[in-house]
Amino acid sequence: MEQFHGTTILAVLKDGKLAIGGDGQVTLANTIMKANARKVRTIYDGKILVGFAGATADAFTLFERFEVKVKEYSGDLTRAAVELAKDWRTDRILRRLEAMLLVGDNKKILLISGTGDVVEPEQGVVGIGSGGNYAYAAALAYLDAAKLSAKEIVEKSLKIAARICIYTNDGIIVEEL
Repeated sequence: MEQFHGTTILAVLKDGKLAIGGDGQVTLANTIMKANARKVRTIYDGKILVGFAGATADAFTLFERFEVKVKEYSGDLTRAAVELAKDWRTDRILRRLEAMLLVGDNKKILLISGTGDVVEPEQGVVGIGSGGNYAYAAALAYLDAAKLSAKEIVEKSLKIAARICIYTNDGIIVEEL
């Protein structure tokens, strides 16, 4: 799966609690343009979390479209994700957007990509963006070896990614359901 430079988003679902966090760094080529961006949002009356990575305008476009789909399908996360992925893949303008979304509630997490993928991670952990794999690996280790909450795992894992990935900073924001 393509990884985008300039952000790190991690989602962890554990014991019926979902946490999605992201760093605050926005880069343009090799320059940090902003250190405190908010890349994780709650929607649908606080019942769904969304995190996004990729080109900012593209990510916001997809975020807004996903929010419309969630309302259209009365909060059905899977249906909204599949319908967005179909539109994203088939629409002449949308298919040029370069971003990825992590969406979830306290039952499941889904990764949505522009290639038409809607993937539910097997272990309740998924990371996207340039530091996504670092954060993902750390989260898997914490999940197996520590008695931490989903939020604590996200925070600690993103801090590890920030120490390794030059496109990830420690201006971490975590939302939890």
